[in-house]
Amino acid sequence: MTDDKQLYDLSRRKVLAGLGGIGLASAGAGLGTSAFFSDTEAFENNQLVAGELDLLVDWQQHYRMNGETTFVNAHPDHDGDGEQSIPADNDAGQLKYSDFLDEDDPEGNGRNLPMLGCENIPPLSEASFGTDPTTGTEQESLVQLGDVKPGDSGEITFSLHLCDNPGYVWMQADNVTESEGVDTDPELAVDESDGGDLADAIEATLWYDADCDNVHDAAEPADVMLTLDFSGSMLYRQFGGVVGEDEITVDGTTYGETTKIDLVELAVREFVGYLDDQNADVQVGVAYFDGEGSDDSVPRTGVLQPLTSNLSTVDAALTGLRQKLANVVSGGAGSTPFDGDGDPDPAAGSGIATGTYIGEGVDDAQGELATNGRSGARAANVVLSDGESFNGQGSTQFSSPQGAAADARAASPGPATDLYTVSVGSANDAVLQSMAGAAGSAGGDSQYFFDVDDPTTIQTVFGVLASQFVAEKVVMQDTLANVLAELSADDGIPLDGNVLTLYDELNDPDTDDDRDAFEGNGLMYCVALSWELPFEVGNEVQGDTVSFDLGFYTEQERNNDGSGPVSA
Repeated sequence: MTDDKQLYDLSRRKVLAGLGGIGLASAGAGLGTSAFFSDTEAFENNQLVAGELDLLVDWQQHYRMNGETTFVNAHPDHDGDGEQSIPADNDAGQLKYSDFLDEDDPEGNGRNLPMLGCENIPPLSEASFGTDPTTGTEQESLVQLGDVKPGDSGEITFSLHLCDNPGYVWMQADNVTESEGVDTDPELAVDESDGGDLADAIEATLWYDADCDNVHDAAEPADVMLTLDFSGSMLYRQFGGVVGEDEITVDGTTYGETTKIDLVELAVREFVGYLDDQNADVQVGVAYFDGEGSDDSVPRTGVLQPLTSNLSTVDAALTGLRQKLANVVSGGAGSTPFDGDGDPDPAAGSGIATGTYIGEGVDDAQGELATNGRSGARAANVVLSDGESFNGQGSTQFSSPQGAAADARAASPGPATDLYTVSVGSANDAVLQSMAGAAGSAGGDSQYFFDVDDPTTIQTVFGVLASQFVAEKVVMQDTLANVLAELSADDGIPLDGNVLTLYDELNDPDTDDDRDAFEGNGLMYCVALSWELPFEVGNEVQGDTVSFDLGFYTEQERNNDGSGPVSA
């Protein structure tokens, strides 16, 4: 970290801080335990490193009591009903969170709104905290519950958006206080100690909510196709394939320049390696698409690697993508990745096949899922392209990428497939975004679309994608007291911007090589905190209160090493 870094006070727009201590207390029925989530003062000295760095936060909070889940509050929430929403020019007049609780909106995706970002998240001064579902009183803080009973629980998923520069992020707590409140006779009969016991009784979990749906998702079987753009613009300089003059080492070979296909190879092999390390219940296959040469009668698309659970086989298929792409693009009529007749020199590129047949690539991947996919496994297809679908030099016609994507998402022809699209500096983002969406959906879902203006961030995107196919990573699962202790110590808990790197937030140093900064392009990251007061809790917590502030701190990646202000 530089010795002369300049710090500025962090405004309310730039970080969530002091918007809600979470606390529990007051008197109730049954076992007599209840809870109050009370606000305390905001962080006094939140700071961020000088420069264009802006951390914006939105959230959705739920509370569960008597077997029913209710919306508590959200940001933004344009109509103040506790459900995250923004006005929109559609029949409903809005876009909203709409999870399983909303029977009137079966199309709801049950996730923090993916279209929120640096351009449209309102300032925190406009946040509405709603009404306490336990007492009916107006809340003045993020979480303020006045009559919690044993068996009740709650959860908040925060969506983090770093605008402009990449930055390291910490989650923090401050001003933690506990009180016994009023001692009732049942409590005095079992609790002779001074001070509150509530934080030790509450069970809490902090995790990366990869799909931003307020639920910790376990792993499920999945069949995943990676459908990759093998057109000339991914490799050859004259078509924009070279993205930097820095050396890059791929599979033990060092090249004098960096191309898009190099970055893709590093990202997809890391993706596959992570799934292997996590013992994910997956099959993975690889499809590719280019265009056509003047003598071609069929487009140059196909399956590079059939679906297999042997992920080392997939890794081998994904090595040497420069040569395999060159074989497809610059070989003779009917060339495949395995011909060995292509010129992988980025300075070459004359006489190559042209065109980008995205639709055919999707069709090939879908055929592989239909043939070798497993019954009962989730089907998914990750489509990466840097260009617009168009005809090449020959006479074949390309399929509509939107049509191919609609067929992939539909139940027939099966299997119904979650379609993710990654646009690498494409001039035609609208097509790729319209293709993206969950199985059975109409598409156009920005939660499934990744716009990569800077190709060097491809690895981070595939980190986000990998988290969709494993159990969501738990950072800490312990008593609320212990979670608060970790969040309050030093700079708080250092968060990792890329789950592909096996970083231990509680034990590894903040500056560990496996801890990545969060990308500064507004990419949506979600972190969740849940709590539960067990049914088995005794009368010793009657009237107890625990209060604290929550916050996030960020500092830009450049000129900093992730050590944070306390350790610096």
